[in-house]
Amino acid sequence: MKALLDFLPILLFFGAYKLQGIYVATGVLMAATVLQMAVVYAIDKKLTAMHKVTLALILVFGTLTLVLQDERFIKWKPTVLYTAMALALAVALWAFHKNFLRIMLGSQLSLPDPVWNRLTVAWIGYCLFMAALNGYVAAYYSTDAWANFKLWGYVFPIAFIIGQGLYVARHLKDEPGPDTPPGESP
Repeated sequence: MKALLDFLPILLFFGAYKLQGIYVATGVLMAATVLQMAVVYAIDKKLTAMHKVTLALILVFGTLTLVLQDERFIKWKPTVLYTAMALALAVALWAFHKNFLRIMLGSQLSLPDPVWNRLTVAWIGYCLFMAALNGYVAAYYSTDAWANFKLWGYVFPIAFIIGQGLYVARHLKDEPGPDTPPGESP
């Protein structure tokens, strides 16, 4: 359910783009993202920093796109978002010696510090790659090609997340369950 909720705004954007063009699609994306965040808030009773940043960027870049009738703003929004994510992770890790991934996910995953650091570096690299890729497509391809890239480009995050899952699985500590006798492996 949550995965569908995450993909719903981009699916609605793509459908609206194909039917009505970039400006209607931008409005649909803005409305769908506001609705998405309202549902997330209703379920979780909070929005993460990432949710807030994403919502703010979509509303700001979407508004600029609509008011100025310039599609470049909405096309560059993902590049700005990915760059901001990479910078936040990098500055936190290397300047402040804080690992945002461990802070956000440490209560759910028990991993050694070097693994958390490698995961963070991998996320920094991934975000920079996606920022550069979106920037390249936005700058050198048509809006139609960019919209198609936005939909079919979801193969990149899916592949990255699967890779992260496989990497993390190797490092998870086996913890005995409540039915496992002491001294035995689960």
